[in-house]
Amino acid sequence: MAQKLKIIPLGGLWEIGKNMTLIECGSDIIIIDVGVAFPDDDMFGVDLVIPDFTYVVANSKKIKGIFLTHGHEDHIGAVPFLLNEIDAPVYTTRLTAALVEHKLSERKPAKPVSINVVEPGDRVAAGCFEVEFINVNHSIADACALAIRSPYGLIFHTGDFKIDTTPVDGSMTDLTRIGQLGAEGITLLMSDSTNVERPGTTMSESMVGERFRQIFKDCNKRIIVASFASNVHRMQQVMNAAVEANRKIAVSGRSMENVLSIGLELGYINIPGDALIDITEVKNYPRKKICIITTGSQGEEMSALYRMAFDTHKQVKISDGDLVVISANPIPGNEKPVYRLVNELFRKGAEVVYERLAEVHVSGHACRDELKMILALTKPKNFMPVHGEYRHLASHAELAQTMGIPKQNVFISEIGRILEISKDGTAKLGGTVASGKILVDGLGVGDVGSVVLRDRKHLSQDGVIVVGFALDETDASVISGPEIVTRGFIYARDAEQIIVQMKEVALAAVEDCRRAGTPDWMTIRSEIRSQLAAFITRQTKRSPMILPILLDVQW
Repeated sequence: MAQKLKIIPLGGLWEIGKNMTLIECGSDIIIIDVGVAFPDDDMFGVDLVIPDFTYVVANSKKIKGIFLTHGHEDHIGAVPFLLNEIDAPVYTTRLTAALVEHKLSERKPAKPVSINVVEPGDRVAAGCFEVEFINVNHSIADACALAIRSPYGLIFHTGDFKIDTTPVDGSMTDLTRIGQLGAEGITLLMSDSTNVERPGTTMSESMVGERFRQIFKDCNKRIIVASFASNVHRMQQVMNAAVEANRKIAVSGRSMENVLSIGLELGYINIPGDALIDITEVKNYPRKKICIITTGSQGEEMSALYRMAFDTHKQVKISDGDLVVISANPIPGNEKPVYRLVNELFRKGAEVVYERLAEVHVSGHACRDELKMILALTKPKNFMPVHGEYRHLASHAELAQTMGIPKQNVFISEIGRILEISKDGTAKLGGTVASGKILVDGLGVGDVGSVVLRDRKHLSQDGVIVVGFALDETDASVISGPEIVTRGFIYARDAEQIIVQMKEVALAAVEDCRRAGTPDWMTIRSEIRSQLAAFITRQTKRSPMILPILLDVQW
């Protein structure tokens, strides 16, 4: 059977986040991005969602390199988890490398990690592949697309991108190089689909800087700006506006402080030495002379802005002397916590500026006209949209067809599904590999599954009842009990009658087992659970989790 090039997405399709793609050719595999997703509302207690690495681990000897397009969590967040499973070199740009190193310092892999820093234009040999890094604009510095040469043709992966004609750092998406690659002949284009539903083009990041200057001009309030910590260009523009307005700058929030430190060290952020103060010093200056840059643009409960709004921040409390700028859009599905935070800020008397009221945020993703430009420049033989929910992928696939790509050459794939490419450039969807979601809860990776989530959901909806007995080891006669403790079901002090009735039902269940001559502990537990559940359902129409605890006593 003829060998083929395999494109294997393990994340980032039919979802937002968890981006990860394998490209396999014979005995060589390279990996593009290793990201996380954030838990859905029904994933109670889960911290992160990472890709299933089963296929990667099974083929670990084939891995020739991990190539990271940029430093956002949905592209690098799972790197420490993967490197705890396999040994492979990492290739990426300076800022991304520094962010990965910081993550590795928090979750140390078992083996030393080789992180290789590259620049746009560099080419890296990895087995039968050659990977070229190409500069693109995004909402974080040092973002790159990847041109991957293989024996089966040229693959172009845009990563997350937009086309910004006036970028903050002066380095525009390298359309010239992309056009040259298109002329060379691209077998497969994989392109970011996040903003495909938005017409036109994405506004330049520089426009946000101008808006900040307008906000800071003649403002007599303390200004607090919440943004994504990783957006160093946004942070720089806020600092520029603050310095122009003769304000001191303080930063709050662990991730923001970490990125600031990295940005200053690498030269991505520049600020006069006397302008930056510690957050503990803000009380020493008039409010109109202070600018605070903080985390919390997504309403996260542990973020600095959330703690400021709800009076749990040690140094800063929100009042009518504050202007709060939320310089971010809610991540899809995250609208409720964001607007709960906005409501609380208003309630505290603050003036609040957010995206719906002013242009204080721009997306880092290309809109339809920019996506059409990439399709026109690359002129790919085959096209596979990536990075988006199914509606995004379908819309992008339709757009590609309007740009002249035949329908049979456009592939809406899914996680774990293999796209096979032959020597002549013909592509088709093939079989599948092991794939899915692995849940991270605290230090546990993968130990929270569907059963645990089902129990957590049950507990969150109906609560728990613990029924305790001390029984004679020989004949299961009751020595003491039952004692009943409830949590999340009913407040015992206000429901003494039903608690008494529950004790009677539990006691009757034990006696039923003794009379039936089946005093084994498993049967007794099952009978207590069954009879109590039936009683509670009749009385309350609720279905709490019931946990019988039997203590056997030897006389």
